[in-house]
Amino acid sequence: MKSISQTRLGILGGGQLGRMLIQETINYNISVSILDPDADAPCKNICDYFEVGSLGDYETVYNFGKNLDLITIEIEKVNIEALEELEKEGVLVYPQPRIIRLIQDKGLQKQFFKENDIPSSPFQIFNTKEQLIEANLHFPYIQKLRKDGYDGKGVKKIENETDLENAFEQPSLVENLIDFEKEIAVIVARNPNGEIKTFPMVEMDFNPDANLVEFLISPSTYSFEIQQNAEEIAKHIAESLNFVGVLAVEMFLTKDHQILVNELAPRPHNSGHQTIEGNFTSQFGQHIKAIFNLPLGNTDAIANAVMINILGEKGYEGVAEYKGLEEILKKEGVYIHLYGKKYTKPFRKMGHITIIDEDRQQAIEKAKFVKETFKVKA
Repeated sequence: MKSISQTRLGILGGGQLGRMLIQETINYNISVSILDPDADAPCKNICDYFEVGSLGDYETVYNFGKNLDLITIEIEKVNIEALEELEKEGVLVYPQPRIIRLIQDKGLQKQFFKENDIPSSPFQIFNTKEQLIEANLHFPYIQKLRKDGYDGKGVKKIENETDLENAFEQPSLVENLIDFEKEIAVIVARNPNGEIKTFPMVEMDFNPDANLVEFLISPSTYSFEIQQNAEEIAKHIAESLNFVGVLAVEMFLTKDHQILVNELAPRPHNSGHQTIEGNFTSQFGQHIKAIFNLPLGNTDAIANAVMINILGEKGYEGVAEYKGLEEILKKEGVYIHLYGKKYTKPFRKMGHITIIDEDRQQAIEKAKFVKETFKVKA
């Protein structure tokens, strides 16, 4: 590979994850090109080259990437065939196209877990809604679309016959409903040399309406054994895949303290945003180090961190207005990240706020104040 500052980096996707990756690349003088379907994507004005185009179109992705040295992603829904061809022609693609292909399909993900002894809930695969109905499964269970689900979309809880009537028509997988105590996550990074590091396990609370992370607390206060187990599972997954980059491993901690892997995200992830202020190295900095085959950074937590997603308020759609900014910034240790999205709509991710405090409970109390005070309206 060329020297880091001479390497032409392309990112498929120009949303908030791409924006935060660019903020890291600036420190290395890396030239960044962005492909995104939205002419007003958050990365538009901060990259070296911005192209509007479909991430799913072969020709668009191929032509975007053919003059670049290295390509990464901030979203999984991309054209794999184009990336495979670029890889054959000598463009480095991290994470590797074969891994993106696997993770695009939740059915293939679950089969990978089963084949590699990775703990996960039992599942069945169905090609049609009719097959699912004929299977006459015991309620309740979770149905997930095999492809194109994201941010809580593509997931349904099937509790009775009425829910079954409204089940997804497309190919899906069905999982046992897990009676879990907490949703947890580990971010793991691996570079081409095989160096691997995990960030400390985090705990997550979800917004029941949007099915999005509402609060994230780091580091966890669960036992050392639980945290170590979660991190070892994440390492095992990254090593089994020969993964390059940053990988988010979302997991359930059951009420008897067993860990079951839920899903993977082959990129920086919402469960790692607190690392920007809360850890010595951020997930975005680690991703850049990993894909450029640099030594990985120290992932230790600096202090207690609570991360809150800033979501568009219910009932508001239009040009975004932010209420309560001055009030929350009067609190020490409050760090705001707005994503540059002009328009808000209900539950749209508009930014995140991280609260840092030496005292965990004080961090949580500040987070509750911020959540009640800071609003996105139109």
